[in-house]
Amino acid sequence: MRSIKLGTLFLFSLLSFTALGQEQEDKIAIIPEPVELARTEGFFILPEEITIKSASTPEVQNTVNLLRKRITTTTGARVNLSTKDDAIIRLQLNTVGDLVLGKEGYRLQVDHKTILIKANQPAGLFYGVQSLLQLFPKEIESEKLIRKTSWRLPCVTITDYPRFDWRGLMFDVSRHFFTKADVKKYIDNMVKYKYNLLHLHLTDDEGWRIEIKSYPKLTQIGAWRVNKTGQFGTFSAPLPNEPRDYGGFFTQEDIKELIKYASDRFVNILPEIDVPGHSLAAIVSYPELSCTPGVEKYSVRSGEAIMDWSRGAPPIALIDNTLCPANERVYTFLDTVITEIAALFPFEYIHMGGDEAPHNFWQKNPSVKELMLREGLKTMEEVQGYFTRRVEAIVQSKGKKFIGWDEILSGGPSQSTAVMSWRGVEGGIKAANMGHEVVMSPSTYAYLDYMQGDVAIEPKIYASLRLNKSYQFDPGEGITDLKFIKGGQANLWTENIYNMRHAEYMTWPRGLAIAESVWSPVSKKSWTSFYGKVEDHFKRFDMAEVKYAPSMYDPIFLSTTGPENTLRVELSTEIPGLDIHYTFDNSFPDQFYPKYMAPLIVPKDAGTLKVITYRDGKPIGRLITMQVSELKARIKKK
Repeated sequence: MRSIKLGTLFLFSLLSFTALGQEQEDKIAIIPEPVELARTEGFFILPEEITIKSASTPEVQNTVNLLRKRITTTTGARVNLSTKDDAIIRLQLNTVGDLVLGKEGYRLQVDHKTILIKANQPAGLFYGVQSLLQLFPKEIESEKLIRKTSWRLPCVTITDYPRFDWRGLMFDVSRHFFTKADVKKYIDNMVKYKYNLLHLHLTDDEGWRIEIKSYPKLTQIGAWRVNKTGQFGTFSAPLPNEPRDYGGFFTQEDIKELIKYASDRFVNILPEIDVPGHSLAAIVSYPELSCTPGVEKYSVRSGEAIMDWSRGAPPIALIDNTLCPANERVYTFLDTVITEIAALFPFEYIHMGGDEAPHNFWQKNPSVKELMLREGLKTMEEVQGYFTRRVEAIVQSKGKKFIGWDEILSGGPSQSTAVMSWRGVEGGIKAANMGHEVVMSPSTYAYLDYMQGDVAIEPKIYASLRLNKSYQFDPGEGITDLKFIKGGQANLWTENIYNMRHAEYMTWPRGLAIAESVWSPVSKKSWTSFYGKVEDHFKRFDMAEVKYAPSMYDPIFLSTTGPENTLRVELSTEIPGLDIHYTFDNSFPDQFYPKYMAPLIVPKDAGTLKVITYRDGKPIGRLITMQVSELKARIKKK
């Protein structure tokens, strides 16, 4: 009798566990959050043989092929194309425009037997497919065949369209070179979350990354530097005898291939040639672009200090990394470069930088002083404004629109120039009020190179940006007339990012937060809902073998002075429901160690505080070892 009861109990527990697992698998966790989503009764069970009917246009066929490959690769199901209305999956272009959907919106309906995606334009069908794939179990992200008893999707109806047209990620391929395959993988990951703009930062002090046939030294010399490993910005200066063999560049054929790859996924590529500052790679290649003596001795930067930031921006240059605004050869050079760039990239904008240009070498340069007299320029900002307007005219002469970082505002650019606001949102608000088109990419919300958690465990850099702060991004906040806001983007600068795995770690999950901020209506955003969805997407990243930061599970430290000059430490978490366990005795805490319940008074002689987060009796955060000396130092910094 006892064995029967135990067996029954075991069976009940097994069924309960299976039901719980299935319930978690069926959870709807679409990022970015759709405009309207209704769960309907039942499930769609993926059959072993699937038929797809779609419009016959090349753009739609690209989407069908991508969907077909994803299903066959992972599920093993046979997918055939059909012309019949009874096809299981239908991708349908509206014959009469649906005014609600616009150019990129879609309607998705999943019922017991069929899947229907409708849109006005092929882009909408593509984004509908991305939402459809997020309804599949997490295993759909795998590149391997997964044997499952059934592939089931919850029945839903979705109506969805983007809040902003410009939904971008900036990928800095200059500070460290990333290959063509790397960029394609970055595109693959970003389109899952309905990004449609890849901003490639192609030139900087650390490397010139695009072939310009009229100026071959830009890639023969400017694309290569001495290899250094460690903390960027603190390296020793490269020596004359050290090999310059670290780097790389994209040929023009590579760029054409990337543009086609991106276009098939409804992504535009925005090229950036950063001038007049950040131009050391160009100057090393062609010293005549400077008007400072001695630049012939310069090297492409390998990570040594070249700027003094102690007084803030603009920095004081230790070497002159600027193109000379009083040098006519510079404008001839830029005309040629922009001609080749404009011919390569079909996107309507060319980004010409304009940020962080130091002026101290200009201030003492006779040629610049002569320019100021001739043109009636009174300040260095006006000198840079003169440069910007000349470059702007070149860009416009190629049939393109000029866009630059928000520093260009101080030089009085023409009304047609677009502004990318990175120094907070203030520059973007000012530009919009002046009637400029604006893309919001403020460092306060959208700089993906910043640390995501505590410096005790994150790769050290000068600032932090947690996931919940990124999620607060609203490109339209503070804007009187939203017609001037094209959208927003997040920026991944790669000074301290040496490889693709780390690029992924820094992009995700904050890239999810920005994706929802530029696509979803403000009314649909919810931090509580969002971080729950992020946890589901962590599992999808695991299946796809994409790296991500689990920083949202790590504790937040706040140190203050306690009673009788003791050290008091408060611990909190970015998301609720976590238990924090800690030790001061150098041993490794687990769920059997003290649980944080109230602010801690650090024992007088303790040297370290070790902490880890648990949920439901299982470790979920990373073990963090915090030096007590560091906690004390944080009090002094306040």
